[in-house]
Amino acid sequence: MKYNCDIISDLLPLYIDNACTSSSAQAVEEHLAECSVCTKLYEDMKNSENVLDSEIKKERDEVLTKQSKYFKRRSVLAGSIIGGIFSIPILVCLIVNLASGAGLSWFFIVLTAMFIPASLTVVPLMIPQNKALCTLGAFTASLLTLLGVCCIYSGGSWFAVAASSVVFGLTIVFAPFIVQAKPIAKLLKNNKGLAVVSAYTLMYVIMMISIGISSGSDSFFDYAAAYSIPVLAYMWTMFAVLRFVKLNRQLKAAICVFVSSLFFFFGDTMVNLFLGNGFILPGSPFEDVMSAADVLANRFNWVVLIFGTILSAVLAAVGIYENKKNKK
Repeated sequence: MKYNCDIISDLLPLYIDNACTSSSAQAVEEHLAECSVCTKLYEDMKNSENVLDSEIKKERDEVLTKQSKYFKRRSVLAGSIIGGIFSIPILVCLIVNLASGAGLSWFFIVLTAMFIPASLTVVPLMIPQNKALCTLGAFTASLLTLLGVCCIYSGGSWFAVAASSVVFGLTIVFAPFIVQAKPIAKLLKNNKGLAVVSAYTLMYVIMMISIGISSGSDSFFDYAAAYSIPVLAYMWTMFAVLRFVKLNRQLKAAICVFVSSLFFFFGDTMVNLFLGNGFILPGSPFEDVMSAADVLANRFNWVVLIFGTILSAVLAAVGIYENKKNKK
């Protein structure tokens, strides 16, 4: 044999851990091919290494499981304590309300008001998974419950308007984050952007319908549709360009800038068209027969259109140049 067994036995731990040089590994392999004693030693060491790794992994998993259970118990305990603290003012209000002979007039308002801080503190401590999503849901439900109770005790009819407005505002802020939550993201897959824009549209329409019904005005829906449809159309156009048009960033930006300038320029035209006033184009920037405010508005519209057209042309030229450059 070319190598001494003592040398090989010293190299075996390094060889098993892949920590020796290529020449040392080659020497070990050549020796193992010739020496049955060292081969047996190698197999024993390798088996013991595998057993040790298995034991370490098992102990690690046990430690993580114990720590997870420990923190869950602590979270539940903390949530219970906080919930108990919130119950103190509720009980005090109940006693005072009954002792004063007022019945339960404002007790339910206090009760539902306590649901809001509880949803932001107790819920994330008690829920093991999807904490942010559950906390947001609990917060929204508690806020709507408070609005409903206040509406009932005030004898008002404004709940639908307030609730739809609150939900619309929360949707604007939190919808992009909600679609990223694991269960929602798994369901939507590659349609997250479409879901966000659809949620914006749906909540806005519900809010406007609630306001229209509450106002009792016959002309509300006509004006709401005239001013809302162009805005919603602009939002969906921007989304379609950014999501579905297969162009580089510069060309997409050129389309977005040009479309934005067109929507701004023809904004009043679209409103008048939906109101049944006919197709009225913006006036000339040099026309001064109108009021000073109308002249200023017309000139501003033309400035936006001209500047937007020039900027979109520049971006389009850059985008075309980048396409040609990439093809080369």
